[in-house]
Amino acid sequence: MAEKKYAAAVDQGTTGTRFMVFSHDGKVVSTDYLEHEQIYPKPGWVEHNPMEIWEKTQKVIKGSMQKKGIKADELSGIGVTNQNQRETAVVWEKKTGKPVYNAIVWQDTRTRDICQRLIDDGVEPTVKAKTGLVVATYFSGPKVQWILDNVTGARAAAERGDLLFGNIDTFVIWWLTGGPEGGAHVTDYSNASRTMLMDLKTLDWDQELLGKIKVPRAMLPQIRPSSDKKFYGQTKANGPVGGAVPVCADLGDQQAAL
Repeated sequence: MAEKKYAAAVDQGTTGTRFMVFSHDGKVVSTDYLEHEQIYPKPGWVEHNPMEIWEKTQKVIKGSMQKKGIKADELSGIGVTNQNQRETAVVWEKKTGKPVYNAIVWQDTRTRDICQRLIDDGVEPTVKAKTGLVVATYFSGPKVQWILDNVTGARAAAERGDLLFGNIDTFVIWWLTGGPEGGAHVTDYSNASRTMLMDLKTLDWDQELLGKIKVPRAMLPQIRPSSDKKFYGQTKANGPVGGAVPVCADLGDQQAAL
């Protein structure tokens, strides 16, 4: 068995994706980076193609490892960071991994009417008390509601349990660990805290807020510690890493700055 010389991280940001390999004394051994397209369908709307992000993620993983001849069995673990993307929402088919709509990016303001209705209905004090957040277009919960209400058949599919939701970290981890073939559907506290759906006291999805924002619980990822000895899952031999490596950390935004 090869010596576990390195640890690695996927750094997925608003403009691009980076893969970095570190020695165990924290020095950068290899890195690769690719940008993805910014999509602006209407004024105030900002989208990403989630499958393009996954494609670029695979390319930077392979590129970074190939530069230095690094093998999967030399990696002790992989973490995922979410630079500014922890409010960017993706909804995809559980059986295929195909997104039902583009990722709605954190900057997007199309959920203004949804948020105003929540405020008018007196929901904001509950949101503040449970999540520490104000009701705003920034957060991903209202974006999920928009997708379910505006993509034909999406809400019915979600209620049947056929769709999954995640911020970008969840989508990347799901694909890294197998995708439709048993991929881990997980997130961590730092990312879940930006959905407007997680109770900070229980560290779990809040049923009252799920009802108010109209998001079926079955489509939500399991919330896990940001660094977990019981790792989320393993990369696959036929994936970009080329072997089984534990995916064992997930952090969002400032908590994860590289």
